[in-house]
Amino acid sequence: MTDNSSNTEKLEKLSRLKKERNAVILAHYYQDETIQDAADFLGDSLALAQQAKQTAADVILFCGVHFMAETAKILNPNRIVLVPDLNAGCSLADSAPAGKFREWKESHPGHIVISYINCSAEVKALSDIICTSSNAVKIVGSVPKDKKICFAPDKYLGAHVIKKTGRDMVLWDGSCQVHEIFSEQELIALMGKHPDAGVLAHPECRQNILDYADFIGSTKAIIDYAAASRSKEFIIATEPGIIHEMKKKAPGKVFHPLPSADGCSCNMCPHMRLNTIDKMINALETLSPEITLPGEIIQKALLPIEKMLELSK
Repeated sequence: MTDNSSNTEKLEKLSRLKKERNAVILAHYYQDETIQDAADFLGDSLALAQQAKQTAADVILFCGVHFMAETAKILNPNRIVLVPDLNAGCSLADSAPAGKFREWKESHPGHIVISYINCSAEVKALSDIICTSSNAVKIVGSVPKDKKICFAPDKYLGAHVIKKTGRDMVLWDGSCQVHEIFSEQELIALMGKHPDAGVLAHPECRQNILDYADFIGSTKAIIDYAAASRSKEFIIATEPGIIHEMKKKAPGKVFHPLPSADGCSCNMCPHMRLNTIDKMINALETLSPEITLPGEIIQKALLPIEKMLELSK
């Protein structure tokens, strides 16, 4: 049996299990290409949160990382929310432990706490509003100018928002391991080799990378920009899983992933890539690993998420 036929059989089994469980498969753009293609809905953090809120499925199989599945559970406390691999965490979310975050919040009384969706359910429960890279500028802009703001956990996204809005914010010292290691030297070299290529960057990147960007935006915004642009070639400064969808939306265009400081062109999120088709099948067969959260955390975390979704309409 060939690998292709084996993979086809696995996808057929996944489809059958999905129908039996009345399940929906949600996947992030940073997942493996096969998982992206198998998903019922593919999106960035904002779109996935919106889709999770709207679903009528009994079971949500979330192919992303832990905080994303937690968000789906918060929005759907009475549904079964599964992840293919419970160890699919997030370096950015891990940079903000709930206990230390609470102390940080208490040390800044009178501040509105805006937290990037890349954080734990406990941190969401301690926040006033959640945001994503798609709507961070809009969310911060919605806060009255006489109100002080704490922004967490991504310091690079926070710095970008400060630059865009002019707001003075207290930033948590956190970052994404994938976006933080992009190499300025490699970027300059790529720009030299491909002088006509536009540079598209995610705001989780360091400022020294963003300084070269022709466009800075969320995952979805980068995809849309490349599809609409007259340019035919791009350098991509974000997780390279995005390029699969970019090739679909912009066939014939060329995309160059930006290497890390060690010259590797494979800056894949190790946590996102823990998920596999085999693990998805097992999750639907066994209804595990399941995301569970205390009711109190769900109730408290729901409020800032709902505020984000309302402001994002």
